[in-house]
Amino acid sequence: MRFDLYAIGTIRLGENSAAIDIDPRYADALLGLETFSHILVFYWFHENDTPEGRRVLQLHPRADPENPLCGVFATHSPRRPNLIALTTCRILSIRGNTIRVERIDAKDKSPVIDIKCYIPEEIDAADVTLPDWVVQHGAGSPSR
Repeated sequence: MRFDLYAIGTIRLGENSAAIDIDPRYADALLGLETFSHILVFYWFHENDTPEGRRVLQLHPRADPENPLCGVFATHSPRRPNLIALTTCRILSIRGNTIRVERIDAKDKSPVIDIKCYIPEEIDAADVTLPDWVVQHGAGSPSR
């Protein structure tokens, strides 16, 4: 089965800033987003889009051989069959068709494929299980 995805914007990184420039055709979709503190940003790992990279199914998380070998679905690696990335960002401001965010785990000029408002689930932290390699590095550490 094949799906067509279209970029709705682009990530722009500055020295001390991060922004998402939404294509003007989609600016109307921003209505009401300013009432949320966070967004989920779906973007494309555009610099990793190679046939070889898409065939990688197992790796050591964070490129650390000390971490156990894992399937890519058990990691946040940019090497995967479909190069869809997801990150949660705090909104700093929305002006026109630009969303300024506190930070984003993405590269400059990454194509944005969707944005959703962040609505936290009610999951008790006691019900969450994480592997040791995540806990040792901290859950918010860069992930590979």
